Amino acid sequence: MAPHRSKRVVNAAELLNRRSRGIRDNGTLIRHNMKVLRAVLLQDSREFIKVWSKTSKSTIMYENGKLYFENYLNCYSCVHSEPRVLYKLPKRSKVEKYEDALLCQSPLDKPLASPSDHKPSLLALAANNWLYRLSPETGRELQRVYLSANIKFRYLGWDDSQEMFYVKSVQNKDTPLARQAGIAQNTVLHLAIFHVFPLQILGIMEINKKVFGNGVTDVVLSQGVIAVSYNIKSVKLYSFEHILQRCLTEKLTLGKHSSLLGGKTVGDAPFGIPVNIQITDCPPVLFEVSCSNNGIQIGGYPWHFIYTPPHKKHNGTHHICSLKDSTLATDGIQNMDCSSMLLESDRISFHPDDSGRLIHVGPTTINVLKILGEPDSGVPSKIVKDFSMTTQQNINPTSQVTVTSSGRTVKRRFHLDDPNQETFFTVEYEDELDLLAVVTNGVEGEGKAHVRLHDNLSGQLLRTVVLDEPWDETYRHELFFDKDTIVHIEQKNTNYCCHVYKLTAARKKD
Repeated sequence: MAPHRSKRVVNAAELLNRRSRGIRDNGTLIRHNMKVLRAVLLQDSREFIKVWSKTSKSTIMYENGKLYFENYLNCYSCVHSEPRVLYKLPKRSKVEKYEDALLCQSPLDKPLASPSDHKPSLLALAANNWLYRLSPETGRELQRVYLSANIKFRYLGWDDSQEMFYVKSVQNKDTPLARQAGIAQNTVLHLAIFHVFPLQILGIMEINKKVFGNGVTDVVLSQGVIAVSYNIKSVKLYSFEHILQRCLTEKLTLGKHSSLLGGKTVGDAPFGIPVNIQITDCPPVLFEVSCSNNGIQIGGYPWHFIYTPPHKKHNGTHHICSLKDSTLATDGIQNMDCSSMLLESDRISFHPDDSGRLIHVGPTTINVLKILGEPDSGVPSKIVKDFSMTTQQNINPTSQVTVTSSGRTVKRRFHLDDPNQETFFTVEYEDELDLLAVVTNGVEGEGKAHVRLHDNLSGQLLRTVVLDEPWDETYRHELFFDKDTIVHIEQKNTNYCCHVYKLTAARKKD
């Protein structure tokens, strides 16, 4: 007998708050619709058909059902049976062109001052240091902020867990003339950190050698942490909240006057935004690790990090350790032997479904791993395999061994450029359908990519989609799987091409 479920009344505010935190137990209609769509997508009576292709001389971007061409000036919607033009903005000069962009969407549980704040917006950074907030539906300018006349900003990055984003400047490098003259460039780069919903400046901070030391190669903001990479193959993490509390000289408001600007308006040209986070002493280091390629990843439950030690003997291995005390997890050294068939090395990351699992992708095997352990148990966590996905390998064992006239046995190696060997290219996760889209080169020798759709919980292969266009491994490719749409963007030399596939009723075979 099923347990009795009480019908508790939930008010609208609580419902919206739950949804903003990703709790979907009340979004039954959306969840039901996605289950229906997933079932339809997997039917034999449905198939993905290429409905549209378009080339470009500039980079093509895809985000949330929209394709952006000509440095974000032209936008196409992919929600229809065939992409349609949403807007085309006038051409911009070289000094005004958009260099980077981010799409942001507002939470549902917060009352915001402006009606436009409740709708998604596109944040675009122009080459002349203007930051624009645009409507993603019309391209209309909603807001603009001038960053600085002295600092060249170029890159945008998300810290979405904190509802923040940052604008990063180009790096200052010592010129040969400056070194000859004994003039040292102390400032490495600047970060401008903003809150969204609504758009508001937190501050601009300088990363300099006197505070953070020599050899800084990169800085990012993620999960409220400033991560600084060094050329000595190490990464240090600092608390941004601690820096903000200790080093903020003046709280700034866009459109208001600031004493740091001599009474001028924050965000207006030519004054921009002043450096109001003055770091004079090195903040406490939250975490430090020596690693190959300055790369670490943090995630899982309990919190773990993935890195490769900077020693030659550890090349090709991935170490999974507890973030609390750096203890190596049991079976925490993951390694795929790709030495005999390398086009590119294996790669590992935390699963984008926020389950705390890991995805380890190799040329012929994909392992989905779980972390077993409790935060305060005193026992190391354990890495176990949840499931594996493998390619079809058509290797004839007898053809791989040759006996010479002297009686010596020689074993031949197969290579990934053999069209008869299926290999993995990339993996995409569709969160609303809970499917993994795994791209392989197939086994037919046609040079075409196969998109294998697997169940995210079990790894079971549910169906395969064959793309029409050839997939040349020597060029750069991106694939996006978004509900009933597959988008394939390829770069060939200086040209880009976008192919769009839509789910339709299967064509009748003669």
